[in-house]
Amino acid sequence: MNFTQADIQQIENKGIALSEIEEQLKIFSRGNLPVNIAAAATVGDGIKQYSEARQQELKKFYEDHKSEYKILKFVPASGAATRMFKAIHVFLNEFDPEREELSNYLKKIDNDNLNRFFRNFEKLPFYKESVEFAKKDNSNFADLADDKKKVLITKAMLFSPGLDLCDHPKGLVPFHKYDDLIATAFEEHLYEAALYSEVNGECDLHFTVSEEHKEKFENEYNRILERVNKKTGINFKVTYSYQNPKTDTIAVNKDNTPFRTVDNELFFRPGGHGALIENLNNLDADVVFIKNIDNVVKSSEVDNMANFKKVLGGKLLLLQDQCFEHLINLDNLNLSDEELEQIKVFLNEKLNLSSKEDFSTLSKDEKIKYLQDKLNRPLRVCGMVKNEGEPGGGPFLVKMENGERSLQIIESAQIDTKDIHQNEIAQNATHFNPVDLVCGIKDYQGNLFDLNLFVDPTMSFIAEKTKDGKPLRALERPGLWNGAMAKWNTVFVEVPVQTFNPVKTVSDLLKASHQMQ
Repeated sequence: MNFTQADIQQIENKGIALSEIEEQLKIFSRGNLPVNIAAAATVGDGIKQYSEARQQELKKFYEDHKSEYKILKFVPASGAATRMFKAIHVFLNEFDPEREELSNYLKKIDNDNLNRFFRNFEKLPFYKESVEFAKKDNSNFADLADDKKKVLITKAMLFSPGLDLCDHPKGLVPFHKYDDLIATAFEEHLYEAALYSEVNGECDLHFTVSEEHKEKFENEYNRILERVNKKTGINFKVTYSYQNPKTDTIAVNKDNTPFRTVDNELFFRPGGHGALIENLNNLDADVVFIKNIDNVVKSSEVDNMANFKKVLGGKLLLLQDQCFEHLINLDNLNLSDEELEQIKVFLNEKLNLSSKEDFSTLSKDEKIKYLQDKLNRPLRVCGMVKNEGEPGGGPFLVKMENGERSLQIIESAQIDTKDIHQNEIAQNATHFNPVDLVCGIKDYQGNLFDLNLFVDPTMSFIAEKTKDGKPLRALERPGLWNGAMAKWNTVFVEVPVQTFNPVKTVSDLLKASHQMQ
């Protein structure tokens, strides 16, 4: 590809090597590489299901040992609220109360989310404030027809003058209305973290945010700090980071030539949540809980949710101790063939890692090196919920390029659904990934792993997008819990679906899981 001097300067200004851009262009030409799913992970075959007694044991192990570790909660929170209100935007552009009744419009478009919105939008935590803005800006509000009032109230929710929620990061949208307060998703994450990631009266949280929104998060934190401290008795340490511009990726046209803006400049897009592996890599912690900003529960459910976080945490600490013990023993180099075989069985039974077919033919030194390589990796325990039709990734046993099988979280876009066998496996999946992870990111000698070494770069995504009304192809880096963690050791544990309450659209706030009554 022949770039102009201006192009090269633009690339260098972003801190990206020209060779990396050339590699990205090769990926566009190559296309998405589908993964080879061998089977869907199910209970008993890739997914652990624990009895109540075992859950209590793991929870107790976590509670007894967590003070020995530096624990942090990591929350991807850079998403804007725009997508939450996408259907509402379309409605405001299409609906004219002078020409049509709202009931007829809703019947015509047959949109479940929009129907739920208008049936119950007075239950939204920001409804009353929106009404006040609508009244303030429309002196004749009381005399208007009901449909016109609903339009004005909806505009007051989304735009300025009004609440201007469309210009908010999703984490700062009010999610829950209690008797004495209205809580944003950001605030709910603080209450939640206090229940399971607190150590010695302190609690560390890290939010990845858009640079333009950092001040808004800081202002919200300062506004709620006193009441959160009073309610929890915990001292919080909240830090932030941005997605590094050097993780942006170049966009291309349909013919895979670089997409250019109206100013004839190259166009770069954020590299997706997979770029956040660098943010995670820059943190100093022993144990990291990862959860999306929009997945929070109301206060009446938070204890149950926190209990399962402790179950996952207990499983991680217990399994990590076992891995570390094996690694220390392997350092001695005096293990018998039988002991090496036991470690191989551990890999298979506890980490779902198949071994090399020729393992038995290797020399003792080769066996030790092989087992050390497999064990000395970042570790994650991932909660999985039964599939109830939510979009997103799922747990699969994947056959890797070297012929071995490992547990992976795979997005639907990574699966070759045109392949009848692969599609059949995907359709029979029983569980779903709710982004409920607890991770060990230090090795057995107490050193932080370089997480970049455990990324599978082939698991990138090519997606169809638009810019200024023109179609383009965008490249997303291997997803944070997908390809960016592909070479981690992974365990899946079933958790109740009640622990998963994402808010993808504003109408999700009207579901029973987010309503106080």
